Amino acid sequence: MTDNPYLVGLRLAGKKVVVVGAGSVAQRRLGLLIASGAQVQIIARAATPAVEAMGASDGVTLELRDYRDGDLAGAWYAIAATNDADVNAAVVAEADRRQIFCVRADIAVEGTAVTPATFGYAGLTVGVLAGGEHRRSAAIRSAIHEALQAGLITADSADAVRGGVALVGGGPGDPELITVRGRRLLAQADVVVADRLAPPELLAELPPHVEVIDAAKIPYGRAMAQDAINAVMIERAKAGQFVVRLKGGDPFVFARGYEEVLACADAGIPVTVVPGVTSAIAVPALAGVPVTHRAVNHEFVVVSGHVAPGHPESLVNWDALAAMSGTIVLLMGVERIEQFSEALLKGGRPAETPVLVVQHGTTAAQRTLRATLRDAPEKIRAEGIRPPAIIVIGSVAAFGA
Repeated sequence: MTDNPYLVGLRLAGKKVVVVGAGSVAQRRLGLLIASGAQVQIIARAATPAVEAMGASDGVTLELRDYRDGDLAGAWYAIAATNDADVNAAVVAEADRRQIFCVRADIAVEGTAVTPATFGYAGLTVGVLAGGEHRRSAAIRSAIHEALQAGLITADSADAVRGGVALVGGGPGDPELITVRGRRLLAQADVVVADRLAPPELLAELPPHVEVIDAAKIPYGRAMAQDAINAVMIERAKAGQFVVRLKGGDPFVFARGYEEVLACADAGIPVTVVPGVTSAIAVPALAGVPVTHRAVNHEFVVVSGHVAPGHPESLVNWDALAAMSGTIVLLMGVERIEQFSEALLKGGRPAETPVLVVQHGTTAAQRTLRATLRDAPEKIRAEGIRPPAIIVIGSVAAFGA
């Protein structure tokens, strides 16, 4: 006799499944059973609050009582997950008599089925069995999951949609702060069109066959015009290649992402948008400053510093910003900090308002500078702060000092 389990997927929709026990172990099993569409009957003396809540789900019944022989009648699958070894043994014995596969949670080798360590990814369900060694199964499962997220292995299928564009937010700088979906799509790319603020470590992980195009949209330097970026994406996508447009932060926060969506739509190119962790919130957070805090402020505003106050193209009401008591997060504001500080002071913002400046936030090169609204310009120049940097203005900027 061998103890090598046979890995199989069960289609349990509409089928009776009995779970004896309603503690933390049963709680972990119930979510996937309910999602499978099974008719789940839970029998236990007591239940955790989470299991009680699950008992109100469609297709689920919860009976707070002792297990009785005969409870498995009509079942297709059973789980014995109580903290009483004798009860678990009795459930397995009844399952054997009725030829029902049964998991025994406390002593896995005495059941007739073993629950794999599983995870879902890109429409797949991945399961790992190690003969009842749950910790080993969980470790291997986690390693596979991490490899998929890192792009070391791909879940791409032969019939994957090609010739499209994914607009992916790369996050605030730390490569680990890209979303799981963003990293997965990056691993499937044929072409990556990357901004300067996209985490370079993500590009270094790409396979050699991936074409990497530097959009080089550096402020005040040589620039690749937006229409040229659009043309590159459209050209590659029409050639049947999958293009990832990788941006720093979130693609819809001062990143011209929607312009690119419209350009692709006009060309008949399908676009997937993957939001990113915006630097406006993440950078202050990782510098120890929340943009909101109870009883301190009820608002925060994210402002682009690309256009100076008083410029004909400015859409910002600086007097209104000065009058508010909440947090101002200023992006791209270092080059014109004198003008922004002056506008807020003239509008009535107190000169001693705390200011936090974070350069290269979330990366190993991160620098922070603390100042007030009055002396922020002088300190920024004295310390040689350069873009990219986030400027936080408001009471919360004093936190963590």
